[in-house]
Amino acid sequence: MSSAEHFTQTPLDRDEGYRLLDVLQDEATQSAALPGLEDLAPGFADWIVTSLFGGTYQREGLSLRDRQLLNLAALTAMGGVEPQLTGHVKTCLRLGMTREEIVEAFVHLAPYTGVPKALAGLRVAAAAL
Repeated sequence: MSSAEHFTQTPLDRDEGYRLLDVLQDEATQSAALPGLEDLAPGFADWIVTSLFGGTYQREGLSLRDRQLLNLAALTAMGGVEPQLTGHVKTCLRLGMTREEIVEAFVHLAPYTGVPKALAGLRVAAAAL
């Protein structure tokens, strides 16, 4: 029996990925996230949309809101990814999160990611909100 026979197949739905991307991000946010990427690395943006929004985001177990909170946490912890963090702050708003919830998420992260990274996240949030 091969390894592939032991694993549950993961569906990757390209069309659903693009549909969900349009729900989560407005056109300006989509354009800002991957500027010039198609010219630099043809097909890479499509792979991101298909595997992430058409794959990972399609899994059961977490709401879109929960996924966005995790995105805020992960990107804040990473640091240096302000364009992506800005897009996810805007996505939180599109999903109905309040300004206060978004700000509190960054405040909550301070003891876990460090105050400088939490402050950087708050600066991104202030500009995006």
